[in-house]
Amino acid sequence: MKYITFAIPCYNSEDYMEKAINSILPAGEEIEILVVNDGSTDRTEEIGRKYAERYPSIVRLVNKENGGHGDAVNAGLSQAAGKYFKVVDSDDWVDQDSLYRIVETVKGFVNTGSEVDMIVSNYVYEKVGMEHKKVIHYRNVLPQNQIFRWDDIGVFHLDQYILMHSVMYRTEMLRLCQLELPKHTFYVDNIYVYYPLPHVRTLYYLDVDFYRYFIGREDQSVNEKIMISRIDQQIYVTKSMISMYELRLIGSKKLRKYMINYLAIMMTVSSILCIRSRNAENLAKKKELWLYLRQKDSKTFLKIRYGILGQTMNLPGRSGRRVSSMAYSVARRLIGFN
Repeated sequence: MKYITFAIPCYNSEDYMEKAINSILPAGEEIEILVVNDGSTDRTEEIGRKYAERYPSIVRLVNKENGGHGDAVNAGLSQAAGKYFKVVDSDDWVDQDSLYRIVETVKGFVNTGSEVDMIVSNYVYEKVGMEHKKVIHYRNVLPQNQIFRWDDIGVFHLDQYILMHSVMYRTEMLRLCQLELPKHTFYVDNIYVYYPLPHVRTLYYLDVDFYRYFIGREDQSVNEKIMISRIDQQIYVTKSMISMYELRLIGSKKLRKYMINYLAIMMTVSSILCIRSRNAENLAKKKELWLYLRQKDSKTFLKIRYGILGQTMNLPGRSGRRVSSMAYSVARRLIGFN
């Protein structure tokens, strides 16, 4: 039995993918690693095949036409044999001691018939040039050493929202909720985390620093200049998330609040990128995005627009945009993203 499928989407990843694979291999026969080659033009396929031949009972190479990160995740999910599904980006890696803890925890759930829908663990910003590595944990928000539900969660800080790095889903739950990420689109990791949430009934939190999130490559999708150049895709993902659910129908009040706050963060990111671009066309896109939210869900619009983040992103005039940009810069230094 494979308890966990680790999918590693790879596109021209020859320089760093082996570190990701090698960090997971110590888990052995009880897990599988899917190296998803997303139409690479470098040695990615060759490296993936080498590992598949060397570890045939653990590693599988999945070759596909280029469709982007989200489509590579789709391919991994369609091929997954593990009871749980975890995405590890090809330039990231996992901590070995934490890996053992997580595998043993999953085995316990499966062997006792108490499988939860979602497992959360900590992640670490492995930012180039930063001596102090910021750890994102949830010990002040989520119950530990017990299965819990959404009504048991606390209040998340702005830097604590659950990302792809910190989440592992039950494979069959992802399939039943028909998760499918869009092709040729960046930032779909937000959809991957957000869309399944109302389908999650039970959760478990392990307070281990499992996922190592590397930040530092110039061509990385979270590089600010690249994010600005891809602002249309950021806005597309945000609009997709707005359209997914009528949040007033979400049964759990705490989950509903969490999802609204997640949307507030997405609106903030899209807005600040438009502002920092100093481009009149992008400022018009920012205005249109807020109008889109208002037309789709007026109650959620009011909560977000007149919350702290919404007000900060909509200060009037050039001086207001300058204040918004300064607030973003301070938050970026404190939190450590991009």
